[in-house]
Amino acid sequence: MRVSVVRKNIKFTPDSRRVVARYFMNGHERTQQMVLRIMMLDEKQVSQTLEQTLREFARRHRNISAVFFKHCERIRPIIEELQINYEGMSSDRKMLIGSYCTMEYAIESAAIFNPSIVEDFDQTGLEAGEKRVVISFRATGEGHISSIVFRRGILDRNNDLHIMKIGNHIDKAEIEHKTLFNKERFLTKLAEMHTTDKYIEQIMHDLPDEFEFAVLKNTLTDALKDPAIREERKTALQEILWLANSFYDLQFKHDSDITERVIFPISDSESRGIEDARFVRFVDDDDSVRIMATYTAYNGHTILPKLISTEDFYSFRVMPLHGEGAQNKNLALFPRKIKGKYAMLARIDGVNNYIMYSDRATQWNTPVLLQEPRFTWELTQIGNCGSPLWTEEGWLVITHGVGTMRRYCIGASLFDLEDPSKEIGRLTEPLLAPLEDEREGYVPNVVYSCGAIIHNNSLILPYAVSDYCSTYGVVDLAELLDALRKSK
Repeated sequence: MRVSVVRKNIKFTPDSRRVVARYFMNGHERTQQMVLRIMMLDEKQVSQTLEQTLREFARRHRNISAVFFKHCERIRPIIEELQINYEGMSSDRKMLIGSYCTMEYAIESAAIFNPSIVEDFDQTGLEAGEKRVVISFRATGEGHISSIVFRRGILDRNNDLHIMKIGNHIDKAEIEHKTLFNKERFLTKLAEMHTTDKYIEQIMHDLPDEFEFAVLKNTLTDALKDPAIREERKTALQEILWLANSFYDLQFKHDSDITERVIFPISDSESRGIEDARFVRFVDDDDSVRIMATYTAYNGHTILPKLISTEDFYSFRVMPLHGEGAQNKNLALFPRKIKGKYAMLARIDGVNNYIMYSDRATQWNTPVLLQEPRFTWELTQIGNCGSPLWTEEGWLVITHGVGTMRRYCIGASLFDLEDPSKEIGRLTEPLLAPLEDEREGYVPNVVYSCGAIIHNNSLILPYAVSDYCSTYGVVDLAELLDALRKSK
């Protein structure tokens, strides 16, 4: 007998009106030609064209003129190659050039899916039985480029979700890259990424044990400019640059609403975006609280698991994950340490669920097999649907399983609190399977989640519908735990 799930009548659907002003580079030679044409305009033509552009786009973005200046600055080397006095150009001309290096990108025009939910830092001003929450989504636009977006809401005493109004603009964060790297750890991560050894040696040989980001970036940039570069070498150099670019801090402006903040791929090498962030409220041994998430960065041919953390949803720190256990998708951090160590679920082989422990949140080795596909609805693979949830009965792990016709279902398992490698119970039937009206979408026959919470003695389970939109369901926790105990 299946555990009952109350599906709530709320949907998060793609919205093509949510756009970000993105840097647009149309190739070196074509950009030079474009700049030369703009330089032929007189100041009146420049001002008129800029005024028309601002009239059409200023209301769609916060401080679009600052974006234009920033994007013009990015092509400053190209402008100066043309023997143009950059400092001597008028502000209007710089802004106009920047506008030609800018495009609108609809971040969630194709899909908003794979949600996770966490308790917000601020729980003031609520009535009994209410909880303020933050929901994250994988948003996908043109070209299937994925980013992370947020919504804030309140769960009431009936487990109904009241979503706060969405902001009018979309803001990308200011980025600050890590400036100093340890050569040994950097080389180890490149080896884990299977980057070609001979090209690593060529670039890294002369660097000191501690090297600066700027030195490596300049070396790689110069090497990539070689018109005769072989494709294999180009790919290897891009992977080295991608890894160096993958350590950074994000800072959003404090006058932006959380719904206006998007964590967007930061470089061209992250061409396929940011996938499936599993957010969790992590409480450390000293009772300090952080919101952390694992996610997958993907550039079309290389996967890089990463960790992101924040204490306020304004500032985020982003770091790659290292080790033999950080080799695939589907990592999920436990919400607290177990016997003094961080704990992580993973699906390192693409089929089975594993568990591993570490002294560092970014270093993961020695994965131990936890679960294998057992039932017909999960015989292709089994993995987590987000971080484990603490209950008095044990760690509740929401899982996904893939069965016939690549249908994704959601299941549940229960593990010992002191030793999560010990399984207490596991549902023999799916907790959630696609209903008839949930089967159609970008990827048919899929229900999927990246994280749930417990509220009012209920499991609050947000989930994606066929990789297109998202909703959530509610499960009575006592009923679920009873079914898990009896399933052993």
